[in-house]
Amino acid sequence: MAIERRKIDLFGKQFIQKLVFDEDFQYDYPVSEQACFLYMLDGSIRFQFGEDSLDIPVHYSLLLNCLSGGKRIQNSETDAKAEVLIVTFHRDILQKIYDKELPELLQKPKNIVSNLSNERINSDFLIHKYIEGLLFYFENPTLVNEDILILKLKEIILLLAQTKDAGNIQVILSQLYSPTTYSFKQIIEANIFEPASIEELARKTNFSVSSFKREFSKIYNDSPANYIRTKRLEKAADLLRISDKRISDIAFSCGFNDLANFTKSFHDKYDISPSNYRLEHK
Repeated sequence: MAIERRKIDLFGKQFIQKLVFDEDFQYDYPVSEQACFLYMLDGSIRFQFGEDSLDIPVHYSLLLNCLSGGKRIQNSETDAKAEVLIVTFHRDILQKIYDKELPELLQKPKNIVSNLSNERINSDFLIHKYIEGLLFYFENPTLVNEDILILKLKEIILLLAQTKDAGNIQVILSQLYSPTTYSFKQIIEANIFEPASIEELARKTNFSVSSFKREFSKIYNDSPANYIRTKRLEKAADLLRISDKRISDIAFSCGFNDLANFTKSFHDKYDISPSNYRLEHK
C-alpha cells in the first residue's frame, strides 16, 4: 500500500502525485481515458502486463496509457520501500490547454501500425531537471498556481518529444485521441518488411514473446522466424528480377539490416547468390 501520498491537482483532476510504497504494494490499472508518466525517485517497481513484465529501476521512467486493464505495478524489492513521482495526462485537460491544435506527439503517427501501450524510458538530464522542478513545488505549495501547472504539463510533452523513444511515446499518447486497435494480422503484415526483431513485433502487438509466438503459429501455421524470413526473401527475389536497385538497398527494404546475413539466407533458400540470381533472371 501507499504509506505516503501527496498530490497537486489541475482543473480539479489529479495532475502530479508523489508516492512512497511499502514492500507489499501493488496496483491494478483500471480502464481510464488517461496516460501516466512514472519516474522512480527511489527503489524500483515492476510493471506487469499480461505474461510479460518490465523492471523500472531508480531514475528510470515508465510511460503507459490506461485505456485497457490487465496492467499492474508492484514493488520489485520485497524488503524495501519505493518512491515514485507520477504525472497524469488527462485527455480533456490536454484538449483544453491545446485548444487550437494538438502537438505532434499527441497526434496519430502516419504509417505506423502498432498497439504498443507502454515504454520504459532511460530518463535524460533534462527530464531529471524537470522532476527536480516538480519536487520543488511539493516543498513550496504556496507557489503553485494554474498557469505554472499548465506550463509544466506542456514542458513534459516537449521533453518527451525530444527523447530517443519519441516514436513509441507518440504511439502511446496518441491513443488518447485515436484509440485504434489493430488486429494481430494487420500489425504483422504492416511491419513484416521493417527491420524489426521478434521481440519488437511482440511489443507492437502488446503480447509477451511467448504469447506472440503461440498466436502467430495459430494464425499462420508457421513459426514467426520462418514465416517472416520467407516473406522477406520472396520480396527480395522479386525486386532482384524487376529492379536495378543495389543489392544492399534491396536487403534493407525487405527488412534485413545486415548484408552478409541477407546473402547467406538468400543462398540457403534459392541455392544461389543474390547477384547471380539477378543475372540469371534479367
